[in-house]
Amino acid sequence: MLWVAGGAVPRQASCARPKTEIVERPTTFALRRTELRQLEKIAWKPGRGCGQVENSQIRDILVSSNAAGRRATAVLRKSRVERALAMNIRSSFFSGTNLDNFATSGALRFRARAAIPGGAHTYAKGDDQYPLLAPGFIARGLGCHVWDVDGNEFIEYGMGLRAVSLGHGFPAVVKAAVGQMSQGTNFTRPSALEVECAERLIELVPAAEMAKFTKDGSTATTAAIRLARAYTGRDMIALCSDQPFFSYDDWAICTTPMNAGVPRAMAELTQGFRYNDLSSAEALFARYPGRVAALILEAEKEVPPTPGYLATLRKLCHRNGALLIIDEMITGFRWPGCSAQRHHGIEADLSTFGKAMGNGIAISALLGRREIMELGGLNHDRDRVFLLSTTHGAETHALAAALAVMNTYRDEPVIETLHRQGSRLKAGIENSTQRRGLTRYFKLAGRTSNMVYACCDRDGVPSQTFRTLFLQETIRRGLLAPSLVTSYSHTNDDIDRTIEAIDGALAVYQKALEDGPEAHLIGRPVAPVFRRRATSTSAGTPRTKVRGSRDAKAS
Repeated sequence: MLWVAGGAVPRQASCARPKTEIVERPTTFALRRTELRQLEKIAWKPGRGCGQVENSQIRDILVSSNAAGRRATAVLRKSRVERALAMNIRSSFFSGTNLDNFATSGALRFRARAAIPGGAHTYAKGDDQYPLLAPGFIARGLGCHVWDVDGNEFIEYGMGLRAVSLGHGFPAVVKAAVGQMSQGTNFTRPSALEVECAERLIELVPAAEMAKFTKDGSTATTAAIRLARAYTGRDMIALCSDQPFFSYDDWAICTTPMNAGVPRAMAELTQGFRYNDLSSAEALFARYPGRVAALILEAEKEVPPTPGYLATLRKLCHRNGALLIIDEMITGFRWPGCSAQRHHGIEADLSTFGKAMGNGIAISALLGRREIMELGGLNHDRDRVFLLSTTHGAETHALAAALAVMNTYRDEPVIETLHRQGSRLKAGIENSTQRRGLTRYFKLAGRTSNMVYACCDRDGVPSQTFRTLFLQETIRRGLLAPSLVTSYSHTNDDIDRTIEAIDGALAVYQKALEDGPEAHLIGRPVAPVFRRRATSTSAGTPRTKVRGSRDAKAS
C-alpha cells in the first residue's frame, strides 16, 4: 500500500515539476499513484503558486469515485471530534466541514511542513496556535483586512504580531520603502538615512543619546544585555518573569520550557523578578550581591505599573550598580508619546524598539545613554563590545519606512485613533459579555491600543479549549483575532462588525459552557507556544520556571 508522505506535495526546487515522494505511512488514508500525479500536476505548474489552485480541483481528486476517494469520504463522515484530535496536519486537513473554504491552505500545509520546521517561520503563526478550521496562509492585506490563499476575507486584529500599527500596505510607508529600494538598499559605506533615522528616533526616547539598528527584537535585547555586562563587568541578568518573551537567544529562552540546547551554565546566569513587586528585586540583589548586570522588563503589559514602581526600580538598580533595560518592542509606537517610558516618566539606561516602528517592515533598534552605547563605538579606551554589526541592520528601505512611520505619527492622530477604536471595541465586547452573563468567563485585559483576552471554562479557569472555540467561531464570522490589537486603519464600521461577530461567537461560547465545548469545537485545542514537547496538546498552560522567583506564565 502506498501512502502520502508527511508533505503530500514536496518542495519545489525549480520551475520543473518535482517528483512526488511516496513512502509507507501507517496513518491517514491512501491515495493511489494516479491521484497523486493528478494532485501534483495542478499544484506544480511552472510559474504558478499553489495559492492559485482551484479548490474544486483538489476536492474532485481527494473525494472521487475511486478507491482513494471512497476512503477519503469515509474519513469525512467521522464525527467532528474524532477526525481531528491529533495535531497531525495530515489528518486535520481532511476535515469535511469547510473543506471548500480552506482547501488551498490545506494543500499548502503539506509543502510547508515538509520544508519548514513546524510549517511556519514564527511559532506564534503556527498551526498549533489556531483551530482546525482556520486560514493557513495569508495572500495579501490592505488596511486592517486580509485575504487568505482561498480568497476568504477577514478583519485582522493580530496585525502582524503587533508590528503593523498603521495598516497593511499603508501608502506613505509603501511609497517610501519602494522609492528607496529602487535606489539601492545596501551599500559598502553607510547611508545618510542611518543618521537621519537615528536622530529622529533619539528625539522620541527619554534619556536616549545614541541608537543602533538591527532587524528584530531578539538581537536588539541581546545587544542590550551584552552592553550591560561589558559596562558593569558582571555576568548575571534578571528578567521580569511575568513577561514571557524577550529574546530567542540563550540568556532569555533558557527560562522557558523550550530550553533544549541551552547550556546549563548559561541558564544559571539568568534570574527572575516579579512585576510591580519591589521586594522581589530587592531580594534578588541581596541574594547575588555585586553580580547582577541589569534588570530587563517591559514598562507595561496587561497591567500598568503601580505609582512609583518604575522610578523606584531604576533607583534600586543604580544603588546596586546595575542597569535598567526597558523593552519597548510592543509599547513603542502604541503607547502615548510613542513610548511607555515617556508616558510613565521613566528614563531607562538602555531600551529597545521595533515592530510598529517599520509598520511590518523588519527594523528594530537599541537606544541608550552615550557612555554605555559608546562601548560599541570608537571614542573610548575600554575593551570594545561587538555591537550589532550586521549586514542588513540598516537597509535603506527599512530606514525609509521607519521615517515614514515617524512622520505619520507626527502629522496624524495615530495613537489617539488606536486608543479610541480600542475603547469602542472594548465597550461593545463588554456589553455583550454582561448581557450574556459571561464576564467571569471571557475577559479583556491590557491597554485599549493593545488588548488581549482570556477564555475560561465553567470553573473560571483559563482554558485553551475555550480559546480555540472562540477563535473558531470568530474566524467563521470573518475575524482573525488571536488578540484584539487595533490599527490606524480600523474604521468604525470595522469595529462595529467585529463587535457583532464576537457577540455571535460568544453565543456559541455560552452554549459550550452549558453542554461542553466538545459539542461545538471541531478538532484539537490550540497549545501554548512555550511547551517542552511538540506533541503536547494539553489544554492547560505550562508555567515558566525562573530561578529565584515564583512560577511565571509562559503564554
